[in-house]
Parts: sequence; C-alpha cells; structure tokens
Amino acid sequence: MMVILFIIFSIASPFFCQFSSAVDFLAPNQVLLDNGGTLASAGRKFELGFFGPSNVSERYIGIWFKNIPEQTVVWVANKDNPIPSSSGILSITPSGSIAIINNSTNSIIWASNTSATLVSNPTLQLLDNGNLVLKNGSDYGKNSGTYLWQSFDHPCDTLIPGMKLGWNFRTNQEWYLTSWKSLQDPSTGAYTYRVDPRGLPQVVLSEGSAIQYRSGPWDGVRFGGSDLEENTVFRPEFVFDANNEYYTYENTNDSIVSRFVLNQSGLIQHLTWSIRRNEWVDIATVQSDACDQYALCGSYGICDINNSPYCSCPPGFTPKLPVDWQRMDWSGGCVRNNPLNCSGPEGFRKFSKLKLPDTANFLVNKIAIDPMQCAAACLRNCSCTAYAKIDGSVCVVWSGDLLDVRTYNYGGQDLYIRMPASELGSDSKRGILIISVSVGLGTLVLVLGGWCLFRKWTAKGGQAKEQETASQENTERIADDEIELPLFDLITISNATNQFSFANKIGEGGFGPVYQGILSTGQQIAVKKDSKDSGQGIEEFKNEVILIAKLQHRNLVRLLGCCIHGDERMLVYEYMPNRSLDLFIFNQGRGKVLDWRKRFDIIVGIARGLLYLHRDSRLRIIHRDLKASNILLDSEMNPKISDFGLARTFGCDHYQDNTTRVMGTYGYMAPEYAVDGLFSVKSDVFSFGVLVLEIVSGEKNRGFCHPDHDLNLLGHAWRLWNEGNTSKLVDPFMEGAASTSEVLRCIHVGLLCVQQRPDDRPAMSTVLLLLDSENPTLPQPKRPGFYIERTVIDTDSTSSGKMPHNSTDVTVTLLHGR
Repeated sequence: MMVILFIIFSIASPFFCQFSSAVDFLAPNQVLLDNGGTLASAGRKFELGFFGPSNVSERYIGIWFKNIPEQTVVWVANKDNPIPSSSGILSITPSGSIAIINNSTNSIIWASNTSATLVSNPTLQLLDNGNLVLKNGSDYGKNSGTYLWQSFDHPCDTLIPGMKLGWNFRTNQEWYLTSWKSLQDPSTGAYTYRVDPRGLPQVVLSEGSAIQYRSGPWDGVRFGGSDLEENTVFRPEFVFDANNEYYTYENTNDSIVSRFVLNQSGLIQHLTWSIRRNEWVDIATVQSDACDQYALCGSYGICDINNSPYCSCPPGFTPKLPVDWQRMDWSGGCVRNNPLNCSGPEGFRKFSKLKLPDTANFLVNKIAIDPMQCAAACLRNCSCTAYAKIDGSVCVVWSGDLLDVRTYNYGGQDLYIRMPASELGSDSKRGILIISVSVGLGTLVLVLGGWCLFRKWTAKGGQAKEQETASQENTERIADDEIELPLFDLITISNATNQFSFANKIGEGGFGPVYQGILSTGQQIAVKKDSKDSGQGIEEFKNEVILIAKLQHRNLVRLLGCCIHGDERMLVYEYMPNRSLDLFIFNQGRGKVLDWRKRFDIIVGIARGLLYLHRDSRLRIIHRDLKASNILLDSEMNPKISDFGLARTFGCDHYQDNTTRVMGTYGYMAPEYAVDGLFSVKSDVFSFGVLVLEIVSGEKNRGFCHPDHDLNLLGHAWRLWNEGNTSKLVDPFMEGAASTSEVLRCIHVGLLCVQQRPDDRPAMSTVLLLLDSENPTLPQPKRPGFYIERTVIDTDSTSSGKMPHNSTDVTVTLLHGR
C-alpha cells in the first residue's frame, strides 16, 4: 500500500490558499487536493489543477493558460480515467511516478510510466512553457532538460510552443495529437493527427484507420501548400534527420499566446488569443477546402478548387467510370488512354503548384543526385510513374498509381508524370515534355516545345564527354540544370517594344536600358536589355533568371521569361504602370499623391517581400541591392521588389558570407558590407531601414543636405531622435492626415534597422511584427552606421567607383521604373 503524506490546502485559510496557487512544484511529501488549489508556473503563464467540464461531475487533472479569462485546457493527465467526484489527490510516489488517487476508494486512477532507475527525492514542476516535468530533487531549478517524465512527451489534442509532432527514431518516441470525444469530454476521440514516417515526411489526419486528410510532403518551407508557414504570430520548424522527424513551432513574441489544436470534429487550427476581442482567433486552418478531402478524385485525378467540377483527369488520362464521374463521384479516378511501354519512347509532362501524391502505399526512392538526372533515373525504372525535385536537391520517384493530388493557388511542387511519346505532342503549353533515347554511353534528354537546352554524352577518345547544345527553333520554353522558363524570340520582343525605340524606353539600370512593350496578346511587358557596357555580365543575368524564376510572392516582381539571341540577353517582366518608388518619394510634384497610408502600405509590403526572401522562400536569398529605384509599383501602388542580379542564396545554417567584390548602391549598403565585404540578411535589413527613412522623409540618404549640418539622412534622423524632434523628419509635401504614432513607429523601426552592428538590427520577422502591432515595446536604437559629417562634393547617386576603404569594386545602378 502506498503511503501518502498530505499537506492540506484549505480554502478557508488564506495562507494555504495562496500557497497552493503560488508555487510551481510538488515535493515528495506534498499533495494537491481537488479543493481549488493549483500549481502556477514561475512566470504565471500556465496553471495546473483539477477541473471538470460544466454540468459534469467527473474531474480531471489538466494544464491551462493562466492569464486568459476563458479556461483553455491544453493537456489532460487522466483523460480516459476521470475521478467520479471531487475526491481527487495528485501526489508523487517515492519510486518516481505521478499518481492521481481517488481518495474515496483509495485507488489509483492514473499514474505516469516512469522508466528511470535512478530516482532521488523526485519533484514535480510546472515550467513556464507549459511542460509538466518530473525530475530528481537535485535537478530542481535547472533547465537541463533531463527529466524522469514530462507531459510534452504525451500530447493530447493541443500543441503549444516547444511541443513536438513526430518521431524520435533513436528512442522510438512518437508525439501525436488525439481529439477529445466532445467539447465536454476530454477522453480519446475519433481523430488522430500524426507524422507518417514512411516515404516523404508528411502529416496525416485519420478517423480511426481511415485517412481523412494528408498535408503533402515537407518541402523545406511548409507541408504542401498549407498555411502553416512563418507569419507574425508563429514560426514553424520541421526537424528531419537520421534520428528525428518532427514538427514544432515557436511564437514570434513572448507576449503572444497561441495554440495548435485538433478539435473533436477533426478540424485542425492554429489559434491566437486576441486581447482586444477577448476570444481565440483562427489564424490558420489546415483543411482549407473540399480538395483537402483525402483522395477525393481517386487515382491520377487532380482536384482544383477553382474549377467546377473540382476533379479532372490530366492530359493523357480519362475517367475510369465515366457515369460515376458525371454524377460527381470521382473516387474511381482516372486511367491512361495508352498504357506505358518501357521499351518504347516515353517522356514526362510537367504539372505545377501541386500537392505531391501520397507516398505511404507506393515505393518512394529519395535520391540525392543532380535534379536533372531525375528524368533519366525514372525512365530507367519501368515501374516508375512520376518524379519530382524536392528542395532543389532531392529527386523523388513514384511507382504505382498517383493518389490524392490537388492544385494550389500558392506554393506546391512540380510533378512530372510519365507518358507514352504519343501523348506528349509538341505543344509547349501542355507542359514540359522530356523524351529519353539511348545514345552511345549515356542518355540524350530532349525538352520539346520550343527552345531546348539539352545535354548528351558521346564517346570521344575512349572517354565520355558532356556536351551542351541549344536548338535554334521557335523559342517558347527553356529548361536547364536549374530553371524552366518561357523564352521569347528576338522578333517578338523587338516588335513589342517598337524596335526598342527611344519612346518606349522607361528606365536605365546597371544592367542596361529598360523598355515598355506590348505583346501581340495585348499583355504589357517590361524588357530589361543587357548593355555591353554594363558591369554585369552573364553571371548576373543567369543569377537573376535562376533566382526570380523560382520565387513567387505578391511583393516580388514576376519574371515572365527571357530572350537570348547571340550576344543579346534580355529579361521580360510584368509591366508596372506606376514604375518605381523613387519617382514618387523624391519628386515633390508626384510625391503629393503618396499620402501616409500609401507610404505605410509600401513599407509593410517591402518588409513582407524581404521576409519571404530571407526565410519563407526555399532558397533563402540576400538581395544586396535594395533601394527605392528597385521597388516597383503596380496599378494599385503595391510594392514589388525587383532586380536580383546581385542577389545571393544562403543555406539554412548559413548566417553570413563575404566577397572581395562589393557591388551595390552607395547610401544603401551596410557598413560591414561596404568596408569588409561581409553580407547577410542584416545587410538587407540595413538597406530596408534606409528605405523606411527615405519614404517617411521624402529625402535621399546619399546627397541629403541640411543648412545646419553636413550629416547624411541617417545622421539627421539620429540627431532629431536624440533632440526629441523626430516628427520634423516627416515629408512636408505629404498630403492628408497621418497617424502620428504610426509615423513615429516607422521612424523608430527605421533607426533600429540602420544600427552600426548587424547583431543589433532586428530580423525582418521582428520588423514586420513591430510594424503590424499597435503599441509594440520598442528598444532604444543605437547610433546608425555611416553616421558622418562630410563635405558634399558630388551628390549624384548614380556615381560609381571604388570605396575609399579598400580596392573592392562597387557597381551602382539606377532604374527609372518599368
């Protein structure tokens, strides 16, 4: 019989009542009674105690948010073993287990399973992250993470920051969510949400053994096309290595309260507590529409929520059961018009923005090879039906029917479905068509439907030699090692721009002139033409094509294609009717149309674009030339970041890099980059801070003049800040009323971004949070970089030359819009 020593927490005694709800731990000689006593974490964020759903006599031990008026339980110990009345006791056994006892029957209702052998004076503690941990007494107060037992290893229906969803393969530990049976019954419900460790990492919602929803594979940024990506509330992370495969998240700010929950109906949501509305607010729902229903369209069927009906068969396939298909029953799926014949010519058709097929029931090979070898690898395997390139470095092939495929409006992956050559045709608009034919020592891969770049291996001198060839046919599509992008022929571009007439010229940059044009379809375009005199060559051209062709965001300019003709190189962009930001903020006449609301929206839009580049895109990009002339404005004055010729990509674990050739624009370059060639995401943050101060003031940083001093704009803003006259920085030509607090907050954020030391500057996720918050707590800015008095000799921002500090080259660009 277990011996339990009681410390009675009497509601009638003020002393004991305060003690019971003020401490965060239970010692071995203490218990918690069901009389209102609780444990509260040290920072008063979480609370543990007995609770019972309304109108129900059964009692449970649970953890909930302490400072939220609506009791929201995030974890329940005895969810399947309630105490029939208010006679429960929570205690610790000498052997190191947590026990819930029914005092009426002196029976154990629930106990933790502690496998530790060395137990000494165990203590139960509720941590400030909501984790209930059992540790040896000598470890109390330590954050070593060495616990005898912890509630985070036993999730219920809710994830909070720091909890995990997935697997530890070394210990065979699985963390998964299970729904409550009902709103008033926390016992195990019908739904589970867990990481499927087979094949590609993905998360699956099941009702019993039947799959209801599948996330799609993790692509390095998100699961499929889900909304569970970084935003101003939470920052997700997926750990995927030899020992671990799990999803977790952190709030972007300590003041935020959020939770990820699987409710009793099988709905998966991420919620945040709104103080203003005094309620939970849904910020992300995993199942967004009918196409999220598992395998709605059957084998090979593709679901598109924008179409009616939702399901369709891809080219080369027809409904297996046409009558059922007409009755909106698509479960029979699609079948091929012509079967595959491994001995005959076959190829692939490309489909974009898809949730990749389910992998659990079919063979999936993860091959870490050059992605261009994916097609050849699949064609060599007669059972291979499709392939995809994941995260730019992993080739994945499927064998068997393709199940649970849908399209996304945003995100998703490219899928290449294997087809007989007779189904491929030559119309490039129907997809990228690749045919493999044996040639000597290797494989010849042809991309049909227009301009083709292909590689072939031939025998020469007894050795294989790789050759690259470009066909000179009607140019409609390009495909090489890294990109697949529409290609325009020179005649089309020349006609669109009226033979590159001076009247069509709308700008000039370091790359070369920019022309406005209209295609025969009526679509307006902007053509950036390479200048032979520019400091940027084929590397910058290739860099911009590779990077921007893979980026998709509303605040990034969209690349429509390119044109290569001899030594001529051109990039074709969407046309921005309002051209570039500098024409508005640095022109007093046109600047009047930019009231404060438009300026603020532009600042926030640029911040969102930068956050996408730094964290949300698969490539993690440093722009390196962010400036007013590289911010283009569409017809609704929405900002779009452009000109990626100088941009660089970073690995996920890579913080900064250096270069011996500094290229950028005076006035926007961070000090560590201009002087030492060091660049990182914080270099872009510095440029963003300069942009913010320019947008607010209507003045250029470089060439700024003031009658009282010779400081640049950053120095002038810093001086006004220290004098308490920050409002004097605001552009006097700005029309309309402005929110004083919003303007001052932007100046404050701008000064934080241009601080001398990169480590002092905030990340773009923090910047966006500060801009979106009404009353954020802002740290005091430190002295900005390049805070200097100087003699103004030449204020032409288009000047180029060498930095006085070293011999690195600096290329400066000026673009007057598209």
